[in-house]
Amino acid sequence: MSEEKKFKFPTEIVELPSKGLLYPKDNPLSSGKIEMKYMTAKEEDILTNQNYIRQGVVLDKLMQSLIVSKINYDDLVVGDKNAIMVASRILGYGKDYTFEYEGQEVTVDLSEIEPKWINEEHLVEPNTNEFSYTLPHTETQITFKILNNKDEKAIEAEIKGAKKINKLASPELSMRLKQMILSVGGDDNRKTVREFVDNYLLARDSRALREYIKEIQPDMDLTFDFYPEDGGDTQESVKIPIGVTFFWPDA
Repeated sequence: MSEEKKFKFPTEIVELPSKGLLYPKDNPLSSGKIEMKYMTAKEEDILTNQNYIRQGVVLDKLMQSLIVSKINYDDLVVGDKNAIMVASRILGYGKDYTFEYEGQEVTVDLSEIEPKWINEEHLVEPNTNEFSYTLPHTETQITFKILNNKDEKAIEAEIKGAKKINKLASPELSMRLKQMILSVGGDDNRKTVREFVDNYLLARDSRALREYIKEIQPDMDLTFDFYPEDGGDTQESVKIPIGVTFFWPDA
């Protein structure tokens, strides 16, 4: 009887914008790299799975299928997930992504997307997802973290629960802040943090904090320069549209 033939899938190493510095040293993600395989027919089945699409989890399911490294997917911070997503698209369908924006066909070279690397100086200490910030208007000292996939799912579940009680509720912003902020004035009690966000966090301090997080968090620069056909030299910096069609235009 002939021995069963085994196929070896080619893989690529993807560098994470966090450089692994947001993960504990005993976490495989602390290496700052992930091994991924090329997309196959199995992944195309995932992309067209209507149940996954309805649940809004199709891209997560796809990336989980492509990651070869033994990691906990829920540990990934958003910016690192974006790096994996871009790599997944390039490995599956190539670097050129064509889509329509404002009635104009645009092609973006995904291989030219630049990572926004983390600056180690912003961390309280390496391999700890913790940052320090002084709110500019009340001068309150806080610490905060960059949200990971587990945090995002917890926020989503809490929002759904709130909407069951009040359909008009829109608590996403405050819930995200409660999840991100680790301590207030040195007090890391969760009740203290929640009360601070609900009752004492000024809107202008909240805005300043969100802008600071946006500035320092590791990520991918998912924007492109758009030149309207009838606008001469007018240029806009526009976010690349991401969805199922990012991977497969016919999906």
